[in-house]
Amino acid sequence: MKGRVKIASSGLRINSNIRGVREVRLIDHANNNIGVVGISYAQERAEAAGLDLVEVAPKARPPVCRIMDYGKFQYEQRRKERKSKKNQIKVTVKEIQLRPKTDEYHLQFDIKRAEKWLQEGKKVKFRVRFRGREITHQYIGRDRLGRIEEALKDVGVVEQRPNIEGRDMLMILAPTKEFRQSSEKQ
Repeated sequence: MKGRVKIASSGLRINSNIRGVREVRLIDHANNNIGVVGISYAQERAEAAGLDLVEVAPKARPPVCRIMDYGKFQYEQRRKERKSKKNQIKVTVKEIQLRPKTDEYHLQFDIKRAEKWLQEGKKVKFRVRFRGREITHQYIGRDRLGRIEEALKDVGVVEQRPNIEGRDMLMILAPTKEFRQSSEKQ
């Protein structure tokens, strides 16, 4: 439109803000490739159609410009973004910390909590923290995590096998397919 000067929030240059180039590859409002034309001709053609000239590929040689209704284009972009955000699945990761000396009684509580979280569709991270010389007995931590994996095999699958990161041994369990799908429906 005549006299309308905008710089898009996405960094696209519009109408008279397209400067520093003599020629552009022009695509009209019907998606037809017009070819390489002078910038003034492209701006005249957009003005005659009552639409905006938008530089869609500034790094191309010559830059690609499209004749379009920029307000409608922005509206469609925002709509696509909202729709993609709506369809995103947010995965929550809960964490349970253990020690090699954690007794069986407390371990069973942690297993029950993890089972509940996995049934809700959440991931569970188990962390066995070693202090001092406990790090020399890593087999105790692997044994504990192995027992946890065995106890939760019907509701969770191991996403990350037990591995050492510094003084911690980590294992991540994800819900099985049936629990993951039931949480997505809610």
